[in-house]
Amino acid sequence: MTNGKKYDVIIIGGSYAGLSAAMALGRSMRRVLIIDSGLPCNRHTPHSHNFITHDGEKPAEMAVKAKAQVLMYSTVKFCSGLAVSGKKTGKGFITTMQSGEAFTAKKLIFATGVKDIMPGIQGFADCWGISVIHCPYCHGYEMRNVRTGILANGHFAYHYVQLVRNLTKDLTIFTNGKAKFTQEQTDKLTRYDIPVVEKKIAMLQHENGNVRQIVFDDNSTFALAAVYARPDFEQHCRIPEALGCELTEQGLLKADMFQETTVPGIFACGDSAASMRSVAYTVATGNIAGAMVNNKITGEEF
Repeated sequence: MTNGKKYDVIIIGGSYAGLSAAMALGRSMRRVLIIDSGLPCNRHTPHSHNFITHDGEKPAEMAVKAKAQVLMYSTVKFCSGLAVSGKKTGKGFITTMQSGEAFTAKKLIFATGVKDIMPGIQGFADCWGISVIHCPYCHGYEMRNVRTGILANGHFAYHYVQLVRNLTKDLTIFTNGKAKFTQEQTDKLTRYDIPVVEKKIAMLQHENGNVRQIVFDDNSTFALAAVYARPDFEQHCRIPEALGCELTEQGLLKADMFQETTVPGIFACGDSAASMRSVAYTVATGNIAGAMVNNKITGEEF
């Protein structure tokens, strides 16, 4: 439910980053509206790790608890729905919902995350976040000492090897086509006896998201229990770009150390503006964004 249509700050995205920003602002007595469409990028992940005091908790349960704590601050309101457009005004911004409802605010915070683009490999999406994982810090310990594949090529594959080799020695790279390593990288992989398989992949066979084997185009198979991969992604929300916010070469919202984008008054936090996709880091950037937005408003008011 919302109460009125004028706010100090509108936060688009109500997962960890957005809620963290809202708490900082709510505790500063700012009138805050959180708009959330209910599609966090880690919604398929069974457990979250590497976040002190929350290690091993279910992401959905963490989000419910966080939302309840944030909404205890009376100045913070929550709106379930999809924001579809934004417009700069003389005194701030107007955000319009899919329903047609519109809200105004002095500042905007985008905590909308990114949308992973699943490759055309059957079974990949079913395993994503469960046994096909992107982060050794978030999931690697649970997948230690098992037969592991790295589904990547070139620099990304090589970097994964450097990180994952400490977690398992049974490691194979699957490039899904011709390998693209430098001679130095190839020599290092050979020295450490890390195989590179260039066969095209047809599918990942799995049980309830737990990968069992890779099936190649030639019908040969390779049994394993975990796969590291880094699929392409795009911004989950296009409103920042429409408002003129610049993107980095990686496709992230460009933000400074205070989480402000290239458009004054618009801030970004969480996965939409950070390459390190972890709950702990997301919460930290949200906290910074909330504090810096409050600082901006304070400077304008006093």
